[in-house]
Amino acid sequence: MSVRRYSDAVTTGRVGEERDRAVFEYALLRVVPRVERGECVNAGVIVYCQERAFLAARAEVDEARLLALDPGVDVAGVRRALEAVEALCRGGAVAGAAGRERPGQRFRWLTAPRSTIVQPGPIHGGLTEDPAVEVERLLDRLVR
Repeated sequence: MSVRRYSDAVTTGRVGEERDRAVFEYALLRVVPRVERGECVNAGVIVYCQERAFLAARAEVDEARLLALDPGVDVAGVRRALEAVEALCRGGAVAGAAGRERPGQRFRWLTAPRSTIVQPGPIHGGLTEDPAVEVERLLDRLVR
């Protein structure tokens, strides 16, 4: 009898089809232009998969929806904040000192609760064959 690690497990799909799947975590990026009102617009997603050492964020700002909540919102500032999240996920020198941290540390830092205009939502999980595909799928389903 051989014992397989959880990360080596193969999940069976349709009859005769096997797929390698990995656990991933994700959080929405929400823009809360007026914190005291609690209204928000989903503007992006962060996806992390430890097994595949994957961390990525994608954001798209629906300017009309954002301005409907607060006509005085600094849209350019929101875009810069979301771009900073994307850069931190990519890592490297562009992301500064935090860009040298491991993907899991960066994900935990990015998803820590905060009361700024760009806030992470709760962390959710799932199984995926390809975390990069999940980024686009979640963006389509929850943001666009």
